[in-house]
Amino acid sequence: MAELHDLTAIEQLAALRTKEIAPADLVTHYLERIERLDAGIGAFVEVTAESARERAAALAGARIDGALWGLPFADKDLVARAGVPTRFGSRLHDGFVPDDTADQAAVLDEAGGISLGKTATPEFGMTGYTETRIGPPTRDPWNPANGAGGSSGGAAAAVAAGLLPLAPGSDAGGSIRIPAATVGLVGIKPSRGRVPFASGLDNPGGLAVAGPIARTVADAALLLDVQATGRPYTYATAAPGDGPFREATERVAGRTRIGVTTVSPWDDDEDIRLDADAARAVEVATALLGDGHDVDAFDWRPRGYATMFTALWRTSAARMALSDADLDRVEPITAWLAREGRRLSGREVLDALAAATVFERETITAFAPFDAVLTPALAQPARPVGWFDAEDASENFAQQVRYAPYSSFVNVAGVPAIVVPVTTDASGHPVCIQLIGRPGGETTIIAIAAELERRVGAMPRPPIW
Repeated sequence: MAELHDLTAIEQLAALRTKEIAPADLVTHYLERIERLDAGIGAFVEVTAESARERAAALAGARIDGALWGLPFADKDLVARAGVPTRFGSRLHDGFVPDDTADQAAVLDEAGGISLGKTATPEFGMTGYTETRIGPPTRDPWNPANGAGGSSGGAAAAVAAGLLPLAPGSDAGGSIRIPAATVGLVGIKPSRGRVPFASGLDNPGGLAVAGPIARTVADAALLLDVQATGRPYTYATAAPGDGPFREATERVAGRTRIGVTTVSPWDDDEDIRLDADAARAVEVATALLGDGHDVDAFDWRPRGYATMFTALWRTSAARMALSDADLDRVEPITAWLAREGRRLSGREVLDALAAATVFERETITAFAPFDAVLTPALAQPARPVGWFDAEDASENFAQQVRYAPYSSFVNVAGVPAIVVPVTTDASGHPVCIQLIGRPGGETTIIAIAAELERRVGAMPRPPIW
């Protein structure tokens, strides 16, 4: 007989609605798994068991209402929740307890979800791996010797280990897709402007957006529907009428044109070497989609990306309100990024922003002949805990680029992308590919990813399961 965590999020919701199970049943089940298993994973930095049980009891006596009614999730530790410690992955905020709940958390509450606590993130979400000074490293449930990626590393590890059915994340340079691909899950980075409370239009370069992490495309689409419609739209960069996204997983995508490339915009500046398993995943996905779609390799040669993105990322760090004393206490990579960003002149920042606009236009134009573009999700498999240089920040940044060179340019271009597992390596660990869509084209890439998922079949689960 299947255990509750064996069910998809959608199956758990169905059982809740028919009252086969109660919200308290799910909450208790996941809290017990967290207590028993998370010490070896490090997915959570705060577990709010008492408030979760109170919330489950309150829902049990209320009308069934909301797309996530009774379903557990957890907040990324960059997202404020009133009365719950929020550390932003940094010891600078140890002891900080916000008075107000951020929209990213409130929207999921309003949909009937039940927060079980906070998932781990690197300091201020600045890196593609989750190892901090405020807690243990977050580990890949498939092999705890390896890290889970970042910056939504705790969210991805929790879902992969069966500690949550799904989880919200955020993505400014791959922070949903990197950890999802690292641990073999589905992760969606929406178009700029798609999610109203994390539109990407309020930060340099429009990089950071919110999105879902889940075990299936349908579960991820379900959470994206909640995130995308949970607040009135204030921007028109993505039409609110496109969706529901969950429905896109239930229909055939139709014959589409899919471009395939293993080129990354970092190739001219870093030694990018594509792992054999990552290359094989692209080949498998290409073959599977070739039956029913027009799949073509295409020559994409971006230029000048490294200088522009590095300036943007440093600018983002420089905007953080950190004193000189704070910079002596934060992680070396955080301090380096902030200091390097503060050395940039106003002209250099404006030039980087202008270059980002040019890159966005040129990339969208290059990808325009295709309904979707297929790339590797990562260039390398999960990295060992401690692999990223803890002292040499410049080398640390280069290591992150070599690990995940296919992620950040999607944020700069403002287009949607989804990672989905399609094969396994010799150890049985799932290996993902990435599908990139046109601006506002989530429905198409979600439909293609769901079709690919059906053709691939069920993926294995990690030993911890």
